[in-house]
Amino acid sequence: MGTCYNSAVLEAPIEKVWETIKDFHDVAWGEPVVTRVTKVGEFSGNEIGAKRILNDAFHETLLSLDQEKFEFIYSIDDGPGPVSKKSVTNYIGKVSLSPVTDNNGTFIEWRSSFESATENEVSELCNPIYAALIGALKVKMRGEA
Repeated sequence: MGTCYNSAVLEAPIEKVWETIKDFHDVAWGEPVVTRVTKVGEFSGNEIGAKRILNDAFHETLLSLDQEKFEFIYSIDDGPGPVSKKSVTNYIGKVSLSPVTDNNGTFIEWRSSFESATENEVSELCNPIYAALIGALKVKMRGEA
């Protein structure tokens, strides 16, 4: 089983970060990494089963949203190259937040697990994307502090 892992400390309270990222259909905080989000189906961005397509390439489904734990879990159902449905199975991503008590900040973890014959290629694609998304969120939170 392959994995990806990225984390950072954000200079914003956990409630503010959560309010920014909890809507599965709203990834405006992820610009310029995410430039287009297409909602698929009838579910809202806060309902289990919500589907989206990021940048006309990554097809994802919201599997879990836990307001109390400040986390959501999603699947990548299809995507480019190494994350296409022909190349990877059981791709599960999890974004979780924890409070940083000494500065009223937030610790964010973005992890995923998957099965693929080309685990390194999947990690080489996804890790830089998650790092860039966390970086974009850092900038967004800093600008709103």
